[in-house]
Amino acid sequence: MEENIQRKSWFNRNWKWVVPTGGCLALIIFAIVFVGSIFFGVTSLLSDSQANIDAMERVRSNELVINRIGEPIESNGSNGGSINYENGYSSANITIPIKGPKGEAVIRVEGGGIEKTWTYEKMEVFLSETNEVIDLLNPNNTLDDF
Repeated sequence: MEENIQRKSWFNRNWKWVVPTGGCLALIIFAIVFVGSIFFGVTSLLSDSQANIDAMERVRSNELVINRIGEPIESNGSNGGSINYENGYSSANITIPIKGPKGEAVIRVEGGGIEKTWTYEKMEVFLSETNEVIDLLNPNNTLDDF
């Protein structure tokens, strides 16, 4: 006489460790996605700001900066700092790492404005290799001055 013994399914035999492990794994994945989306959002907010756009325009047309780090000048990593929006007015205090074929630098920007009309208290390039600071707000900065 043959007996048919019903064997439990894999899940019925292993549910005691599958459920907690799967739940913890799902929480970890959710946390990573959440932190990543916040980082991406903040980074794109800083790099798309009017302060960043204006600073990169000035850097790419400044003969002193071009002489020191070369062309093309590109962003070099993540921007840092803060941007505040309040009642249509924006203010920024950011740093923008840049690089060229001859070296690297950091742009420091402080300013504020409405939409595309901004005024700046500070917009300067710090060359870390020489500790030189180039003021992008001073139109009289030329190679002859250095």
